[in-house]
Amino acid sequence: MPPGGVERNTQGRGCEKRQDRQTVVAVTEETNGKKGQAGRRKLPPEKSEQEGHIWGSMQNTAFILGSGLLLSVAFWNSLTWHLQRFWGASGYFWQAQWERLLWKFEGKEWILFIIGAALVPVLLFWAFNGLLLVVDTTGKPNFISRYRIQLGKNEPVDSVKLRQSIRTVLFNQCTISLPVVVFLYPFLKRWGDPCRRELPTLHWFLLELALFTLTEEVLFYYSHRLLHHPTFYKKIHKKHHEWTAPIGVISLYAHPIEYVASNMLPATVGPLVMGSHLSSITVWFSLALIITSISHCGYHLPFLPSPEFHDYHHLKFNQCYGVLGVLDHLHGTDTVFKQTKAYERHVLLLGFTPLSESIPDSPKKME
Repeated sequence: MPPGGVERNTQGRGCEKRQDRQTVVAVTEETNGKKGQAGRRKLPPEKSEQEGHIWGSMQNTAFILGSGLLLSVAFWNSLTWHLQRFWGASGYFWQAQWERLLWKFEGKEWILFIIGAALVPVLLFWAFNGLLLVVDTTGKPNFISRYRIQLGKNEPVDSVKLRQSIRTVLFNQCTISLPVVVFLYPFLKRWGDPCRRELPTLHWFLLELALFTLTEEVLFYYSHRLLHHPTFYKKIHKKHHEWTAPIGVISLYAHPIEYVASNMLPATVGPLVMGSHLSSITVWFSLALIITSISHCGYHLPFLPSPEFHDYHHLKFNQCYGVLGVLDHLHGTDTVFKQTKAYERHVLLLGFTPLSESIPDSPKKME
């Protein structure tokens, strides 16, 4: 065979081999492509399964939250329904008594207003603090002394200091509280007659009570902090802080300027803005005086609001300026208090074991 023929045959076989290799590569790629497509076809079920788990979790969460919300609403509606039913059942009685009072004081409603807004709250204040003064001055009954917050203080209370404080409180009530109530009446009369014939509903009264509380918290906190400014503290607020271990009656022991700006104003703005009924005003003023007495009483008694917060303020001066503690939290004026045992004891006592025994101060502090 001529050389040229051999060469052509060799080239031909080479071409065939290259074609075979290309065919194998193509088949391999096609096979891998099919495997890849098959793999890709398997991903959607896994992804779908994950999405199913997420959606299921969301449904469960929504069901739990929704059920909790519905139960809360149902409980609240049931509670208010029972309260309203009680209120409604006794409403006729109270409405009749109120109309009888209006008939007796017809043409002299301002006297009825002064009795309800001034006399009744003051009498309740002295009735409550009279009981506390018995304990403060005699130390009896002994079991109440176990609930004293600042142990070893006011055992017994300084009688000279107490008499001076009582005189100041009586002066503030007679020369400031009474004129302020008389001054308040014509403004309430113009805004909404406080002695109107119809008593407020339970829901409206509860709404008013919530707004009164929030208003008092804001106004008392900022006026109180202002009084702790060096410019005002020495001349005005220092008088109230003569009692580093307070007792109930000194809740109204204050300089006249402080008494108006920080005691009277925060409590009266709410009823004035709302144009409240005399019944709401009487209950609110009475509650305000009892609660401030508890805050100053010096005893953490069972089933009563904790006085630890304000007692700590009298002890340290620069912490715990508010009533509820909301603005103290926002402004960081309770950070030191939160690091103390007093903060751990700042709870509603639901038993009869004094918290000073169940949560005692550290041995170092007690020494």
